[in-house]
Amino acid sequence: MKLNFKNTIKALFFILAVFSQIKCSSSNDAADPALVLPPVVPPIVVTNDVDFWLTKGDQSVLLAKQSGTLGFGTTYNIYPNIEVNASQKYQTIDGFGYTLTGGSAEVINQLTPAKKSALLQELFGSGENSIGVSYLRISIGASDLNASPFTYNDLATGETDLDLVKFSLDKDKAGVISLLKEILAINPKILILATPWSAPLWMKDKDSFIGGKLQTKYYDAYAKYFVKYIQQMKAEGITIDAVTPQNEPLHDGNNPSMYMSAAEQAAFIKTSLGPAFKAANLNVKIIIYDHNCDNISYPKAILADADAFPFVDGSAFHLYAGDISALSNVYNAYPTKNVYFTEQYTASTGNFGGDLKWHMRNVVIGSMRNYSKNALEWNLANNSNYEPHTPGGCNTCKGALTVTSIENFQRNVAYYIIAHASKFVPAGSVRIASNTSGNLQNVAFLTPSGSKVLIVENDGTAVEVFNIKFNDKWITTSLEAGSVATYTWK
Repeated sequence: MKLNFKNTIKALFFILAVFSQIKCSSSNDAADPALVLPPVVPPIVVTNDVDFWLTKGDQSVLLAKQSGTLGFGTTYNIYPNIEVNASQKYQTIDGFGYTLTGGSAEVINQLTPAKKSALLQELFGSGENSIGVSYLRISIGASDLNASPFTYNDLATGETDLDLVKFSLDKDKAGVISLLKEILAINPKILILATPWSAPLWMKDKDSFIGGKLQTKYYDAYAKYFVKYIQQMKAEGITIDAVTPQNEPLHDGNNPSMYMSAAEQAAFIKTSLGPAFKAANLNVKIIIYDHNCDNISYPKAILADADAFPFVDGSAFHLYAGDISALSNVYNAYPTKNVYFTEQYTASTGNFGGDLKWHMRNVVIGSMRNYSKNALEWNLANNSNYEPHTPGGCNTCKGALTVTSIENFQRNVAYYIIAHASKFVPAGSVRIASNTSGNLQNVAFLTPSGSKVLIVENDGTAVEVFNIKFNDKWITTSLEAGSVATYTWK
């Protein structure tokens, strides 16, 4: 027992001696290096450099900011790159938005004041919960998404009004004009494009809102009609940035509608509309065509007219026929003239996932990669029955919003199609270079504040893992089939 006790005491003294030596060596630079503890290595911290918002085709995620960390680095991987190059610049962007039809105004104005105010802030404001719509198209008189057709100079059969003394905006004052004033109070810089669906019937060769042509003898009177419209809208506090002479001039079966050939449009612009704007000192753009991508000969014929050419700012397109590359075709032929994308509707018979893919690929990404200065979906809002519309007007056009009661509305696919661009790419942004990689359709922008924005749509049938490369560094991310993401970074 004595031996064991003594040995135990010796062991304790030995341990204390070793501990003391270690403690001394940790505070003495000359101590035995073998007894110095290794330094503590701090963990590597990856900062988040890229924010992104996601919408999935199955609607399980809708324009939601994602919480993952995306930090730029240089660690090699085998995934394909989308490389963004901010030094290679293309067109300046005017904006993204919708057509504010008479029907849209009617159903939005039915909301309670508080609900309408909140909706308008969401659509046109600049806050965190807003989508920043920056461009609107409106009709001069009625479109087919009004309850009934009309112009601002409707007369009894057989009457004429060459001086337009009976011109009046009254039919739109409680609707589109009233709502526009509320929108302009939120965003005074929003751009507005105005388009007629028909001239007043007394100017046409057919006493009907459906079809017919503008008679040559009334070219000057119709030019005066445009001037009066612009001036009286200005008096209401509404600045019109641009007009097109006719919506879908080759589609004369709509209600209302009017046929106008390329030769007729060129003649109207060079002999009447252009000179009338000049005489009235109106700084309003004249944008030609405003119809499908399958007929590039129409805008080219007008631009080839030496007398019409100086009055024309550019050409506008829809995509119910043809290919979106038509915009580049016309732009490359006349690079001093702009191109615009002014209409595409989503149908009541469509499905969210299919429409999201097609419209993102063509209307947003496609139009931008083909030099468009804007991208507009068709109708902003209607009710649950896809109304109002004229007799014979579109009864399957689904608004970006469906107003279901005075307190409620739902956001449809067109809302998200535009929001993925409008929320992040303000007017004045510039498209910059980005390569297309496989199924990853994309377009990139540099905003006025210096942010970079990349919109990507996975057009394939499987998840895609890829890099976003910028300034020789990259982040790695993934996107499910049919999904859309908007990435932003400084």
